[in-house]
Amino acid sequence: MASSSTRSRAAAPKAQTSPPRHIGTLLVGCLAVCVAQTGLVLPAAINGVIQRSLGTTGAELTWVSDAFMVPAAVLALTFGVLGDLYGRKKLLVYGAAIAAVGYLVSCTAHSPGRLITGQALSGIGAAALFPASLAVITAHTTTPSARAKGLASWTTALSLGAFIAPLLSGAVVEHASFRWAFAAVGVLALLTTVAAWFLASESSAPEGRALDWPGQISIALALLGLLYGIVQGPTDGWGSAPVAGAFVGAAVLLAVFVRIEARSAAPMLRLELFRIPAFAASAVAAVVGMFGFLGGAYDLSIRLGVIQHQSPLRAAAPFLVIQGITPFVWPLLVRLLHRAGPGPMLVGGFVALAVAQLWLRAVPVDVHDLVPLLGPLVLNGLGFGLVVAALTAAAVNAVPQHLTGMAAATTSLVRDLGQTLGPAIVGAVALSLAAGEFGRNLGGVDLSPAEHGTVNAVLAAGGPIAVHTADLGPLSAKIAPLSERALAHGYGSGLLLTATACLSAAAVSVVFIGFRRPADASGH
Repeated sequence: MASSSTRSRAAAPKAQTSPPRHIGTLLVGCLAVCVAQTGLVLPAAINGVIQRSLGTTGAELTWVSDAFMVPAAVLALTFGVLGDLYGRKKLLVYGAAIAAVGYLVSCTAHSPGRLITGQALSGIGAAALFPASLAVITAHTTTPSARAKGLASWTTALSLGAFIAPLLSGAVVEHASFRWAFAAVGVLALLTTVAAWFLASESSAPEGRALDWPGQISIALALLGLLYGIVQGPTDGWGSAPVAGAFVGAAVLLAVFVRIEARSAAPMLRLELFRIPAFAASAVAAVVGMFGFLGGAYDLSIRLGVIQHQSPLRAAAPFLVIQGITPFVWPLLVRLLHRAGPGPMLVGGFVALAVAQLWLRAVPVDVHDLVPLLGPLVLNGLGFGLVVAALTAAAVNAVPQHLTGMAAATTSLVRDLGQTLGPAIVGAVALSLAAGEFGRNLGGVDLSPAEHGTVNAVLAAGGPIAVHTADLGPLSAKIAPLSERALAHGYGSGLLLTATACLSAAAVSVVFIGFRRPADASGH
């Protein structure tokens, strides 16, 4: 436990840090969020390969992504507290090391369970890297222009991680097992550990902060219950006792968390922050909007890798387009953050994402070429860059300087929660609709009773994805058009859902954040 004098020295403003140390801190913060985002996006381009290599069910395939994102969302607030108390640099070092261990487990996985375990460990490391990387940058950028550049750099690094992930995974899987993609990210995590140890400077803000285990346990169990219910609903049945119990338990535990935080002398999340309209609106927009973005990206990954059976490298190309936009618009992000403020960026970004989802839905599922997808992909990339930079700015600029660590952790929590809900909800809705569509139309296919029994057994065991990807010999050729139409119907409906979410986030931004210039909103 750090002494009060040590904490006071650590909490002192870091504006006096020498330029080389300041640049090193900025670089490490960007490297850390880049590695964390690389791990988050990594499975997207190789979902099809993972499914075929490990024989995962639809629910297990969803958990491969969500096992990473659940701890990244659940533990963000706790790691935010730990960073404020004991130093964000330490959090970067330990978080990157834990992520590296998780990737080691994943790269040796020969079963869905082991891969999900490795993803969960890597997600714990990312839960430290996301808030610590943002907090360490905001602690060293105290002027408006420096803050705008720092936030734009952080956003660009995050997009760079999402750019690297499909390129890395697609290239690796073309020549070797998908496991080597996880090994490569593990090496990047180890490099981040070393860089953070030698280059980053320390910062903290311990005043009024304390570990809040009752709050952490209640919010963790609430989110786990919610996600379990969403992911397992299509498999176990929405009215089954485990799924219904998970939803009820999540609601009760969320109410318990709010009560604990309201009564705590040192809460992990100050509920009064949500009385600030810009902060509250950015939190709501982050959950809803990032659900829309990552849900659409997950939908696209299933379309490319599972439905169309494209090679990993070809499946990675659309994601390279999406994430390759942000580095090119970095000067625009800096200028907009400094001159226009987050409101116009959020509205424009969310509308661009919604149009992109609807445009992508209009492209027939049997189109394999990249050119017809370029329009929606570019809009997706532009919208993502605008939204992530603006959400971060809206949250951390709305609170006093000594609360930016809490704001950064909260931003990570709500953003990661939205990203976690994306694959979970889109997968649940799409698979439920696809299974119904497939079952209704199966009777119209000329199959023998034995063939009907085989198809129904595969459908019951693994859902419509298993039917579409299973090697059933001549039977596969008979049912492939039917399963493709069913999956296209289900995941096309998923894109309607994600577009609606993005438009809802745009409406929240218009009403509660508005179009005020930064100078007009500076009250803290």
